[in-house]
Amino acid sequence: MQADILAPAAVLVAWTLVMFVWMAATRLPALSKIGGMANARPGGRGQDLEGVIDDRINWKAHNYAHLHEQPTLFYAVIVILAIMGPHAHDLLFAWAYVAIRVIHSLWQATVNKVNVRFLLFILSAACLAVLTVSALLRTLFDVGAAA
Repeated sequence: MQADILAPAAVLVAWTLVMFVWMAATRLPALSKIGGMANARPGGRGQDLEGVIDDRINWKAHNYAHLHEQPTLFYAVIVILAIMGPHAHDLLFAWAYVAIRVIHSLWQATVNKVNVRFLLFILSAACLAVLTVSALLRTLFDVGAAA
C-alpha cells in the first residue's frame, strides 16, 4: 500500500516536466522574435519578460513556477504517509490533488480566468489539508494507519 501513495507524486513530477516542455516550446520562439537570449541582460530572470512577450506565453511560465510552490508540501506529506502507512482515503485525496493541479495548469496556461483558477487552487489546497491532517494523526498520535 505504501508504494501506491507515491504514484500521485510521481505523476505530478511528470506533469511538471510536461509544463516545462510546454513553457520552453512557447517561450523560446517568442524570445527569438525579440532578439534571442544573446540580447538578454546579464542576470536576467523570467520575470523580466513580463510585458515584453505575450501574456499568454508567460502564463505557462507562471504555472511552471506554481508547480514548484505548494506542491513541494504535497511531496513532503506523501513521503510521510508512505513511511507511516497511508489510509485508503489518503490515496483518493492524493489523486484528487494531482487531478486538480493538472486542471489548474491547463486552465492557467490557456484561459487563465482568475476566479476559476482560484477555485481550483482552493480545492487542491483542501485536498492537501486533508492529507496533512492524516500525516499529523499518523506521526503524532499513530492514529488511522493502514492495517
